[in-house]
This record gives sequence, structure tokens and C-alpha cells, in this order.
Amino acid sequence: MRVHVKLFAGLRERAGWSSREIEARTVGDVWPALGLGEEPGGLLYAVNRVYADRSQELRDGDEVALIPPVSGGAFVVTEERLSLETVVAEVADERAGGIATFTGTVRRQSRGREVTHLEYEAYAEMAEDVMAKLAADLERRYDLCAVAIHHRTGRVEIGEASVVIAVSAPHRQDALAACKDAIDTLKETVPLWKKEIYEGGEEWIGRGS
Repeated sequence: MRVHVKLFAGLRERAGWSSREIEARTVGDVWPALGLGEEPGGLLYAVNRVYADRSQELRDGDEVALIPPVSGGAFVVTEERLSLETVVAEVADERAGGIATFTGTVRRQSRGREVTHLEYEAYAEMAEDVMAKLAADLERRYDLCAVAIHHRTGRVEIGEASVVIAVSAPHRQDALAACKDAIDTLKETVPLWKKEIYEGGEEWIGRGS
């Protein structure tokens, strides 16, 4: 099948072109057909402006977009203390008219109990990939410059940050809306688990909490 391929950001610079036609039977055939060497990690595909798996079959005239997972920012799962200033610096962009941020902190009371601290566990490698895909989806739905998400693992004390997010955009409406969507989606999709340690007990808390 003859399909139209579009490249963006660093992929475009790597190839030296932004669009061309190639022969490919499935989405997974597209990258090898381009002859650009090893496929970069986290690469996403869209067929006719809808995200697609590599197994999807193509038809003549389909538009296949190759999308780097982010245009800026960073996705980190760490046992180190988090810095809001760091994530803001990671999304700084001359195009940005605003940067929206979110900092999630550990609170003392939860579900009627006194919390002494939290413990986070993560499938770190997958968590960072899912964060990158989350950001790519936000960039598809909003006009953004960059997204950065950092999340703690291990023991997190009362008052400390467990997650920090920064989103930059040309217009504040997109930055604010995307930042809210980022934390809501992160809680539902990223493989991170939270244990609340109480005075006299503990409990693993499910997704979305």
C-alpha cells in the first residue's frame, strides 16, 4: 500500500524531510521502510489522525504520522525529593505565554485516620513510558509547548511533594486545562501504587486516589 508519512520535531530534523510517500502494508512496516536506522524509544504512530498499533493494516492513501513522545519536558520516577523549579525549567519555552503547575503533597489526615507517611511503589520503566504517552496525548488535544512530570517512589513524609507537573503553552487556557488533565489521567493510568501508613496500621490505596 502506498501511504503518506509525516514526521515531526526531532524526527523531521533527523530525516531532513517532513513528509513523503512510501510503500507499507502495516504501521509496523513504516519505520523500517524509511531507512533511518534504529527506531527511537517511545515513538508513537497515528493513522489518519488516530493513534494506531504497529499491527494495524494500512490502506492506499492513508496518512501515517510518526510522533516523538514529547516535544519537551521530562518524565521521571525517583526516590529523590522533587523540585517544582526543576520541572518549570524543563518546560521553559520562548513560545510560551504561560506555565501551569501542580504539586501533590502528602497530607496528615486521610479517610478519617492520622497518616504518618506514604510509601510509593512503581514499575518505573513502564511508568515513565506511560507518562510520555500521556503527554503526547495532551499535545494532540491542546496547543502546548512542553510537559514535564516527576513522581516520587519510596517513603514520602508529611508535607513533601509526591508529584510535580508543569505544562507550558502559548495560551494560559491550554496550559491550565492540560495540567488538570495530566494529574487526573496520571492517577488512572500510570503504574504507581500508594501505601498509606497510619498510626497503628497501613493500607494500599487503589488507582485514582
